[in-house]
Amino acid sequence: MKIEIDRKSGFCFGVHNAVEIAENALREGETVYSLGSIMHNDMEMKRLSSLGLITIGHDRFRTLKNCKVLIRAHGEPPETYRLALENNITIIEATCPIVKRLQAKIEKAWIDMKETNGQVVIYGKPGHPEVIGLLGQTGNEGLLVSKEEGIEKIDFTRPLALFSQTTMEINEYKKIRQLICDRMKEKGVKDPEHDMIVFNTVCGQLSGRKPALMQFAAEHDTVIFVGGKDSSNGKILYSACKSINPCTYFISSVEEIDKSWFKDKESVGICGATSTPRWLISQVKDYIRMIVE
Repeated sequence: MKIEIDRKSGFCFGVHNAVEIAENALREGETVYSLGSIMHNDMEMKRLSSLGLITIGHDRFRTLKNCKVLIRAHGEPPETYRLALENNITIIEATCPIVKRLQAKIEKAWIDMKETNGQVVIYGKPGHPEVIGLLGQTGNEGLLVSKEEGIEKIDFTRPLALFSQTTMEINEYKKIRQLICDRMKEKGVKDPEHDMIVFNTVCGQLSGRKPALMQFAAEHDTVIFVGGKDSSNGKILYSACKSINPCTYFISSVEEIDKSWFKDKESVGICGATSTPRWLISQVKDYIRMIVE
C-alpha cells in the first residue's frame, strides 16, 4: 500500500512562529504563561505543557503580576496590553504577523470611518480569539457578521469598511460582500463600490491550502485528515477533502484510526490542519504502516 503525506501539511507560518517563540522562552528557565492555547491541537499542547508552558484564561491573567505572558498567534485586543502594563507583565509577542497587520488596518479604518459617519464590519466567528482581538481595535464598536442574515445589523446607507477573520472561507466572504453590495443598492446607494471599502484579509496560506488539498484527496483511495477538534481551519479543510473523497476521516490521534478504513485500498493520503504538527502527521503514517502490514 502506498502511504503519502501531503508535503504542505503542518503548521502555518503563524503557528510555527508562535511555537518557536514559546520554546525559546521556556529554554530561559523562567515561568512562561500562554494566554489561551497556542493552537487547537491537544497533542501539541501536551508537548508544550511538558516543557513547562502554563496555559491560562483571561480571568487568571487579570490576577497575575511581575511575570511573563505569551500572546498567541490569534492576537489580543488593546485592553490585554493595558492590563499587562499596569501589572508589570512582560509580554512575549507571538501574534501572527498577518493578524497583526490586520489589527492595524482595522484600527486605522475605525478612525477614518468616524470622520465619515461610517462603520467597520468584520466577517468572523463570534467568540473566536482572533475576532475578539480584531473587535478590540474598534473599542468593541465594530459590527460582527457571522452569517448571511447577520448583515441586517448594518446601516446600508452609511459608508463601511469590510474585513474578514483570517481563517474564514474565501468564497463565503465574497458572498457576504456581494450581499452587502446588493442591499446598499436596494437602499438607494448609487455606487456601493465607492461607499464600501473591501479588504482582502483571508489568509492566503489557508485559502491556497483548500484547492491543493482537494487535489490531494482526489489522488488517494482513503484520506486521513489530522487535526484538533476545535480548529476552525481544520473543519474547513477537512470538509473540502470530504467533498472530493467520501473516504476521508478526521482524527486527532492514532488511537482513533480504524483498520477497516484501509481494507482493499491501494493508496492512503495523510494531511492536516495548519495547526497540526508535522511530527503528529508522521506518527500517523508510521501507525498506519504498522497496522496494514
